[in-house]
Amino acid sequence: MRTPSREPGVTRSSTATAWAALWPWLVQAAVVTVLVAAYFLLPLDRLGPRRPVLSWVLIVVALALIALLLLRQVVRVLLSVPDVRPGLVIPPLMCLSILVFATAYLTLARNPGELHGIATRLDALYFTLVTLATIGYGDITPHGQAARLVAVLQIVYTFVFLTAAATSLSRYLRDTLRHRGHPHRPE
Repeated sequence: MRTPSREPGVTRSSTATAWAALWPWLVQAAVVTVLVAAYFLLPLDRLGPRRPVLSWVLIVVALALIALLLLRQVVRVLLSVPDVRPGLVIPPLMCLSILVFATAYLTLARNPGELHGIATRLDALYFTLVTLATIGYGDITPHGQAARLVAVLQIVYTFVFLTAAATSLSRYLRDTLRHRGHPHRPE
């Protein structure tokens, strides 16, 4: 039996259902917020020219791990694995990959002659998003070979991993909405 709430026409079970639907998105927003806050607050100044091997190993391992986790989600969506939740996994991983590339650009900017125009973490994040969107305003430019290589790798990474992840996420959402609209209709 449903218990009436204080609002007319709203029951506790409908409120609980609404919270159950909203809760995963709030968690996801919190995770993304924590990731962005960590990017701005972690002591990334220890990466760079003084520790180049450590810097690049951490960045490459992070990107490889993110790529594997994204591919895992893509495969699970393509195989229609039951109880898969790519909407909760893919967006934070995409955000994390953007922040890792921003860290790479920030690290490169500490090398004289590599990147002109990056002085802050926000500059590095801005350049990462401009590169991701293939806008290229020209205010920040990679001059060194390492910076150009990272820019090329970011573009390839975006085309392969982020595009596949976004495509599988949109496919999952489309299929989920289609099944909710016609739950017993065969395809």
